[in-house]
Amino acid sequence: MKLSQLAEKLHGKLIGIDANCRAISINTKTIDSGDVFFAIVGAVRDGHDFIADAEKAGASGVVVSREVKTTLPIIIVSDTRKALFDLTEYDRERTAIPFVAITGSCGKTTTRALLENILKQVGPVLASEKSFNNDLGVPLTVSRLKPEDQFAVLEIGANHIGEISVLSKLVKPTIAVITMIAPVHLEGFGSVENIAQAKSEIFEGLEKNGIAIINQDDHYANDFKNLNKNNVMITFGINHQSDVMAKNIICNEKSEIKFLLSTSSDHCEINFPLIGEHNITNALAAAACAVALNIPIQKIKIGLETVMPVEKRLNETIGFAGATIIDDSYNANPTSVRAAIRILTKRPGESILVLGDMLELGQDADDIHAELGRFALDHHVNALFCYGKHSAFTAKAFGKNAHYFADKKILIESLKSLLSNKTTIVIKGSNSMKMWEITQALTTYQEINGTQ
Repeated sequence: MKLSQLAEKLHGKLIGIDANCRAISINTKTIDSGDVFFAIVGAVRDGHDFIADAEKAGASGVVVSREVKTTLPIIIVSDTRKALFDLTEYDRERTAIPFVAITGSCGKTTTRALLENILKQVGPVLASEKSFNNDLGVPLTVSRLKPEDQFAVLEIGANHIGEISVLSKLVKPTIAVITMIAPVHLEGFGSVENIAQAKSEIFEGLEKNGIAIINQDDHYANDFKNLNKNNVMITFGINHQSDVMAKNIICNEKSEIKFLLSTSSDHCEINFPLIGEHNITNALAAAACAVALNIPIQKIKIGLETVMPVEKRLNETIGFAGATIIDDSYNANPTSVRAAIRILTKRPGESILVLGDMLELGQDADDIHAELGRFALDHHVNALFCYGKHSAFTAKAFGKNAHYFADKKILIESLKSLLSNKTTIVIKGSNSMKMWEITQALTTYQEINGTQ
């Protein structure tokens, strides 16, 4: 694409040579040569202050909303963030491929990865990278749309009511799914009811004749159905009669899973490679979306059975002293921690939970952390290692065999003394706690200097 074509899409004015545009970027640390840099104005940083870095990185041009000093071609717009939305709107209006929008308190990224792998059995797929699910990540994902893509799978998240509504109306999904509702980001939403309201905004932008995918096992299933009386609905579930179901579930002590995938018209056996019974719900959400897209069940089976685990989400490896390390450190909330504990305590031998703070839980954060200490104790976790001010309450509630640390390096050295080939460890915590550093230290023996 030429810069003049991009300027037209953005309702902007090009000043300088009409160079080629390879892709767009908002981060000078990851920008590639030939990319166009959008100078986004954020709450903390102003992209206009990094124009020189973009030029050094080989950018082909910059999109700005004020005068800047650069030798690069510039596209002037009134608002760079709005320009990013304008680009998304332009690209969406000019493609007829189905867009799937995925939201929920837990399981968004895993469901996206599962659905992406299913759809790849049919043709090329545009999908969110990592967890690019906010008002910047979603437009960046859509900007990567290629003429050969047959499907788009977008993950959409939020920290406040109203955010998902804007993104749903922007991408106009053909299919919208809510994985589940749980007490996550309570600090921003205030209550689980508000979380359900915010997630339900995913349905607001549904295309005419769009399809709503409903988790029949979710407490708010009926509320979501009432919102979609004028839309086609497909339900999925384990415990309630649904259009797409998992039956005859077998889960062994390693949390390896087999189940019968049943749809309204067909069924097949699934040997599911992701550990943890909670991931069955994610598999069903992905399968229900695939059913809505008329994907044959054998293609769904291949997609579910060949998916690779998402990084830092229940990735299992052998580490220090032959211990089994289950890295689930990408993020944490009460629901996902309970799921991880259930996986941990099914394993033979000694079980150790390494827990960092769960953030954004609001004024009840300490009580919620304490409740998880009691849950771990009731489920017979052998030892608990905690890091972070809130997880101190988890350690206190767990009692004997709980260890609290303000320094990761000391935690790791203490943890190593308990490890053997009969030990299984689950490592969990909110992403900003960087609990993956502990995984790295136990699997590659890296030195770290983290303190809390």
